[in-house]
Amino acid sequence: MSANGQSVANGNANGCAKSARREWRVEVSRRARQTCNPLREIIEFMNIKPNPDKSLIPLSIGDPTVFGNMKACQEIQDAVTRAAADHANNGYSQIIGSQAAREAVANYMNRSQHSITADDVIIVNGCSSAAEMALVVLANPGQNVLCPSPGYTVFRTVSQAHDIEFRPYNLLPDQRWEADLQHMESLIDENTVAIVVINPSNPCGSVFSRSHLEAVIALAEKHCLPIIADEIYEHIVFNGKKYYSLAPLSKNVPVIQLGAISKRFLAPGWRLGWIILHDRNDILKEVRGNLAKLSGVPLCPNTIVQGALPAILKNTPQSFYDDINLQLQATANIAFELLSQIEGMKPVMPDGAMYMMVGVDLKHFPKFKDGLAFVKALVEEESVFGLPGDCFGLPNFIRIVITIPEEKMREACTRIEKFCTTHRSVNPRD
Repeated sequence: MSANGQSVANGNANGCAKSARREWRVEVSRRARQTCNPLREIIEFMNIKPNPDKSLIPLSIGDPTVFGNMKACQEIQDAVTRAAADHANNGYSQIIGSQAAREAVANYMNRSQHSITADDVIIVNGCSSAAEMALVVLANPGQNVLCPSPGYTVFRTVSQAHDIEFRPYNLLPDQRWEADLQHMESLIDENTVAIVVINPSNPCGSVFSRSHLEAVIALAEKHCLPIIADEIYEHIVFNGKKYYSLAPLSKNVPVIQLGAISKRFLAPGWRLGWIILHDRNDILKEVRGNLAKLSGVPLCPNTIVQGALPAILKNTPQSFYDDINLQLQATANIAFELLSQIEGMKPVMPDGAMYMMVGVDLKHFPKFKDGLAFVKALVEEESVFGLPGDCFGLPNFIRIVITIPEEKMREACTRIEKFCTTHRSVNPRD
């Protein structure tokens, strides 16, 4: 009520009514505006329309289950069925994940020369969520993080959303996609808070040697920087290659390891991942506590899958992992052999993960001004869709998945060969 007994309906006696809005104007936040997935942005910009007369072969999809040839084994399915039937998994868990789930991850990791306990593990909603939390817990707006280029797009997306400077360091295709350590070091300054390492690599399919990982660790130790190790494709490696997790190789550099059940266990839709803190010298003490605070935002991860996690990690037979790796390697061999025979195409044989990068030598295809135009035309004429390397920071490359059935890969390569034959110049430009 006002001093004279009348109600002030549109403000107070100090004149606030003058600032009241007279029309609807709902604005979005700066964070929402600057959140951008470069993969989606590039694809939408290209406005791709496949040839309606040819079935689409989507070599772009990073979901290994989509073609139906790769399925979670019965032990994995049974674990979730039992967890769903157990009413104990219907409620909330601790925000950092249940004790049983965290112990299961610790036991699983310790099989591979790690030395952690459940207290070092935080269960999260998939590896993308793990990546976001790892960046946000370390970096303030204006600080920077070093990330591989080409590299998984979520790190750029999260950085832009949170006003963190994304600094890409080069990977070298002629050196099996090893990191350019000289370039990496040149990017470090007083505002750098971490180095991101993706191994095995999305999108490159590379698997770093022990000596290369040790060189990265030495650089991080020189500059007192923690490493964020995205190891979602751990152990997905081909015959003749050996996978080394980064943390057991480090004596002094703290490592924030990211993982999930989505790839190795063929269950990306279940959205369950983890963050593991490897911190021999207690450098990450504050990080540990504040990751727990960040976990309070989503409240807790999926409790049914948490309930199934101990059985999944314990009971999945080695033969399941081996079979997946053999399927991936066989398809990669087919793609590499067939694409290597196409003049103007330069595939880089992967050592693991689920992808292959294929270079496009545009001097053979002068009709196309860039790799995006090449990919767009390939889809529109032959309905074969691989992701442009521009999505990952590397123009004139295409990322293809190797999770599709072998016969589909052969058909895709046949169509690519036809497309290249149609558009190849008889007099390539210099």
